[in-house]
This record gives sequence, C-alpha cells and structure tokens, in this order.
Amino acid sequence: MQPTSPRLGPLPLLIFGSRWLQLPLYLGLIVAQCVYVFLFGKELWHLIHEAPKMSEQEIMLIVLGLIDVVMISNLLIMVIVGGYETFVSRLRLENHPDQPEWLSHVNASVLKVKLAMAIIGISSIHLLKTFIAAGSLQGLPFCSADMLTTIAENAGSGAALKCATLTPEGVMWQTIIHMVFIVSAIGIAWTDRLMQSHTANAKDAH
Repeated sequence: MQPTSPRLGPLPLLIFGSRWLQLPLYLGLIVAQCVYVFLFGKELWHLIHEAPKMSEQEIMLIVLGLIDVVMISNLLIMVIVGGYETFVSRLRLENHPDQPEWLSHVNASVLKVKLAMAIIGISSIHLLKTFIAAGSLQGLPFCSADMLTTIAENAGSGAALKCATLTPEGVMWQTIIHMVFIVSAIGIAWTDRLMQSHTANAKDAH
C-alpha cells in the first residue's frame, strides 16, 4: 500500500513549489554544456589540423586546454544532476545501470565538497598552463606596466619591442588564489566532517 502524501496548505504548497523556478537555470547549464562540447570539438580540430607545425609545448598547452574543458564539463554535470536531485526533484535513477556512483549518496554537503574539489582541479590545470607558458618564453622578458604602455603606443609604428604577456605578479597571484582554493576545500571538508560527527553523536545519545 502506497503511503499517502500529506496535503499542504496554499502557502506551504506555493513555497515548496517555488523550487521549480530553478528548472530554467539547470536547462541553461545544459545549453552551456553544449557550448563547451562545441568548443572542445573546435580545439580538437585545431590540434589535429595544426599538429605537424606545432612544437611539443604548444601541443601540450592545447591538450591541457582540452582537459580544462572536460573538467569544467564534469563540474557542470555535477551541478546539473546533483543540484537538481538535491534541490528540485528526485530523478528516480535507483537501479539504473548508468546511475553515477556519487549520486546515490549526494546531499548538499557532499555536493559542496565535490564542487570544491572540481574547482581545485580546474585551477590546477590553469596554473600548470601558466607554468608551461612561463617556461617557453624563449628569452623574452616579463612585461612590466611601462613596457605594455610602450607597446600599446607603438603598435602601429612597427616597433620591435616584445615581451611576455605573463607577469611575475600575475603568476604569483594565480598561485596564491590556487592555494586559497585548496585551503577553502580543506576547511569545507573539515567542517562537514565535524557536523556529521556531531549528528552521529546526537543519534547515539538518543
């Protein structure tokens, strides 16, 4: 015998039903996923077509860019599937052969930690691309503010002044931001572990 759902009053029904306002947001993320699929195909075609003319470092940078697109796409899937399952409605994928392993025990806390780890992975790829680009400057100096201004002023005069678009400050701040992401993820995971431990202790006490 199926349990009957409790009848809700008009106001609780309206508030509870407002969760469906998130549906267009998740559909919009699916559109963004399609854009990333197009971007991946475009970069892959560029890699295949231009590979004979490229150096090993140039190929590595494009491959890292492809990995970056895949990781952002994975992040989108976690937000779309996990967010919809957690905040909107059940997908009812129990016993489905293609059900993601993490979806069976997903909740707001688990989703938050997984998103933090995905962001760290994306940040790591960006940082690695920066380090590889910094290692392939071929003797070019880092651009200072004065050099950038000079290059901009002489852009139409055929000036031969060149420098790397990377700056030491930019690399330093990118590294600091990456470390902040790592510390934040550790803090989120530690907080969630404390909350779960307090919840388990409270249940044991009862």
